[in-house]
Amino acid sequence: MLRLLGASALTLLLGLNAARADLVVIAHPESGVDELDQTTLVNIFMGRYQKLPSGISAFPIDLQNQRESFYRLLVDKGLPEINSYWARLMFSGRASPPRQVPEPAEVVDIVANNRGAIGYINGGQVPDNVIVVHVLDAGAE
Repeated sequence: MLRLLGASALTLLLGLNAARADLVVIAHPESGVDELDQTTLVNIFMGRYQKLPSGISAFPIDLQNQRESFYRLLVDKGLPEINSYWARLMFSGRASPPRQVPEPAEVVDIVANNRGAIGYINGGQVPDNVIVVHVLDAGAE
């Protein structure tokens, strides 16, 4: 019984730790960008900047199941506010929201095959074919 209780407690702790894992913003290694600051990321993901600092057209990618966490960490806003913001911009024809994809592997695939693409995934999932340009610390919430 104690063994089962100990295993359950460990699983719970690991699950809580994974839920608070940092999100990392990734880019193509040849994007001309080694690092992006928070302000630049806000401007790219909120449609204000159309290009990366290197001059390459920006192609932001949203990971569907991490959007809430990402925008909370990035701009301290929930999805209803973000969706409302994009509805206004799309209605006025000023910008289109980032493409949404369902799986981290798809984010990585798009970023690895498109020099202007940037996206975000959990910090523990970064493969060698992309680079980390920013870390959003979930512990700082």
